[in-house]
Amino acid sequence: MPADRALRIGIGGPVGSGKSSLVAALCRSLGDELRIGVVTNDIYTTEDALFLRRTGVLPPDRILAVETGGCPHTAIRDDVSANLEAVAELERGQGPLDLVLVESGGDNLTAIFSPALADVQIFVIDVAGGDDIPRKGGPGITRSDLLVVNKEDLAELVGSDLDRMRSDARDKRGARPVQFLSLRLDAQARPVAEWVREQVAAHRAGELVVAGPLAHDHDHGHIHHHRHDV
Repeated sequence: MPADRALRIGIGGPVGSGKSSLVAALCRSLGDELRIGVVTNDIYTTEDALFLRRTGVLPPDRILAVETGGCPHTAIRDDVSANLEAVAELERGQGPLDLVLVESGGDNLTAIFSPALADVQIFVIDVAGGDDIPRKGGPGITRSDLLVVNKEDLAELVGSDLDRMRSDARDKRGARPVQFLSLRLDAQARPVAEWVREQVAAHRAGELVVAGPLAHDHDHGHIHHHRHDV
């Protein structure tokens, strides 16, 4: 059956990896063709939402902030009610929307979105965090639908081995796609935007298996009919 709501994409990753910059880049790249809403998560502030509003990539009323008040993992993985309410508010007030991006607060490699909240998930790491991150694994690395390795232009400066990171990521992820990029050099994150287009198209056609409201398997990634390398 064709979808009757917006596709929800969760974007997670460690502090400083470039999550907010990726959200801005996707809005910049896709905003003319898709109606996009954004929900950000911060512990005690609305800093990420304010950053996105300052970029001007979306009308300000299509960006909502959730203050988690505690561990950011809980708000995207365990008790996702505040995020679901924010998504519903966006769709009521700004809909119909094609895509809602839900950005996690700064998290670590154990964080994963509940399938009740996110239909597909992007996890963002960066080369400045160390080239051993893919080898360490964790649900964000192994189970996200797309792994983005940001700041590849800094690899030589910080002593990170990109070939090693690619090999380790393949070992941990199998056929799940990995995209290296530099948001500093590609302000529209073009390869990631193309991947998102494919997910939206599959969702619209009813070919993307999405989670229902009662989904509760936080430890195992959900399966989609289509997975595309970028």
